[in-house]
Amino acid sequence: MTTDHGVVREAGPERLASVLLESGALAAEWLPAYTAVPREKFVPTVFWPGKGGGRQGRAIDRSREPDAWREVVYSDRSLTTQYDDGAHTAPEPGSSPSSSNSQPTLVFSMLAALDVAEGHKVLEIGTGTGWNTALLCERLGSDHVFTVEVDTDTARKARQALSREGYTPTTVVGDGADGYVPAAPYDRVEFTASVRTLPQAVIRQTRPGGMILAPYAPTYGGGAIVRLTVDAEGVASGPFVGSAAFMRLRQQRSERLHTREYLGGKDWPAGGERSVTALSPEDVGDWLPMFAVGMRTSGMFPWAERYGDTGAYTLWLRDEAVSSWATVDYDPGASEFVVYQDGPRKLWDELEAAFRWWAGRGRPGYARFGLTVTPDGRHTPWLDSPHNPVQLTDDE
Repeated sequence: MTTDHGVVREAGPERLASVLLESGALAAEWLPAYTAVPREKFVPTVFWPGKGGGRQGRAIDRSREPDAWREVVYSDRSLTTQYDDGAHTAPEPGSSPSSSNSQPTLVFSMLAALDVAEGHKVLEIGTGTGWNTALLCERLGSDHVFTVEVDTDTARKARQALSREGYTPTTVVGDGADGYVPAAPYDRVEFTASVRTLPQAVIRQTRPGGMILAPYAPTYGGGAIVRLTVDAEGVASGPFVGSAAFMRLRQQRSERLHTREYLGGKDWPAGGERSVTALSPEDVGDWLPMFAVGMRTSGMFPWAERYGDTGAYTLWLRDEAVSSWATVDYDPGASEFVVYQDGPRKLWDELEAAFRWWAGRGRPGYARFGLTVTPDGRHTPWLDSPHNPVQLTDDE
């Protein structure tokens, strides 16, 4: 039996626990914390449920649909709790999600990867609704948990929820990229927002031998959880442990200019150089190849201009310097695709070289990639070993 939201009626905390245990996301050592910290205690009255594929459903209001609300809470789905930094309140999804209660599979997979032990002091970057904070408090004790949230209203609501449930971690309203100096150094740091660069302040606040767990998303797209160990010289290095899609750390958001800003006031193709490629935009559109391309390129990002329900679209590539652009037209069933490029960088050529590099190495998954961050802020991705750095395509 299902509701209008497509959720099984029998859903509840026990059923969700079974799903998480069966998938391996919920490790045995986190089961007592899961049982002690009901998710529903850290979910607001109104939220927008995730529907998969990055899509969000209409808002569910507990006061109007109490059964549906609880059933969705105890499904393995992300729950968007804020859009557009709080400016959007309509039932339909807003423009940009800005806070959420994350998918339980991801929450417990990350907590397992964090590898905490009794006595560890943990810094959490991104309090959100406070559920992850409470789970850490239940496992380690409130006096060992420090959490930073940039949004004042979100922080206030999380603090209230934590207090109602008897948890008293140190809660800070501020820029997560600054960490929290008064309690440093930390044994573990967990980011619950994605980053393009690991903040040096947070690395410096992690003790030698300590670990930083963060969703890392290159400019091009894709994203994965990286687990970095910090050494005595302040170098943070380690492997990726799985895919992830998180909202960007607010201080690292990017403003994207419209495509017309790249055309110099001319109509497309605006003098762009025409060519043809056999590489389909469909082949480079999934999360893993996007991540791989992001490891090999810099300052480049995609956008798909779609044409109704035809399945056809134009893949736009643009650079952050607003100096170069490329388009690739995709038509279902075609074997060749028209490319236009303009500017000092040939963005499609860079993307194609990055994709061929990845495909030529057996299409490695996330676990074969890693990242090293040095005290001067240099971020170097690698494949299989820190001694095998991944070179940018425009450096070759």
